[in-house]
Amino acid sequence: AKADVVYLGETHSSESDHEAQLEILQALYQENPKIALGMEMFQRPFQEKIDQYLTGEITEAELIEQTEYEQRWGFPWEYYAPLLRFAKAKQLKVLALNTPAEITRKVARQGLASLTPAEKQYIPPLSEINTDNASYREMIQKVYEAHAHAGHGNSDGFERFFTAQVLWDETMAQKIAQFYQANSDHQVVVIAGRGHIVYGYGIPSRVARRIEDNQLVQRSVLFGDAVDQLPDQGEEIADYFWQHQ
Repeated sequence: AKADVVYLGETHSSESDHEAQLEILQALYQENPKIALGMEMFQRPFQEKIDQYLTGEITEAELIEQTEYEQRWGFPWEYYAPLLRFAKAKQLKVLALNTPAEITRKVARQGLASLTPAEKQYIPPLSEINTDNASYREMIQKVYEAHAHAGHGNSDGFERFFTAQVLWDETMAQKIAQFYQANSDHQVVVIAGRGHIVYGYGIPSRVARRIEDNQLVQRSVLFGDAVDQLPDQGEEIADYFWQHQ
């Protein structure tokens, strides 16, 4: 059975990951041209700009400027440009998956209760922000403690940090699930950081929860050396590993 959703979990700074993503996207397109490309790199308010780029209303330079790509994502544009150019050439849908950065930051600082109604329009209902997964919490805590927060980690700070991470996952999962429910003949190829994909904790489990259909097939791919750098949770970390040549 073909996968309904394929996750290509990248290291954002890895050029070879991006080359492999394009190769996989092209191969999947050969199998089934009904593909939508979901991208963490673009935030939800900018969906219309992506649509305008795909129809030729705005240029690539305008897309970069009008989606505030440099400020909001900032990794070299050329890492992702070939994916977008391919999508445009083949007229594939591209989905802006991500939560606006200012919302994620605000949640990390002040919690979900701080959000205004205007901010909430770009995220799922708060009742859907599910922070129950203890293994995921443990994995994110290791990351949290290893980074800037070493020594200043108060538990409230971590809880907000974890909630912001889950908000990110739930927002992306909601958009993927909504698209798939409306276009179940399409395959959704998701380009996102591997931390949102490993073990299915981040996005995949939250897509599955929204699509209560046991027929849904999801597959995840990790690249190169990614595996060595992740905490081992004693579970299946991904479905496929792609070794760079």
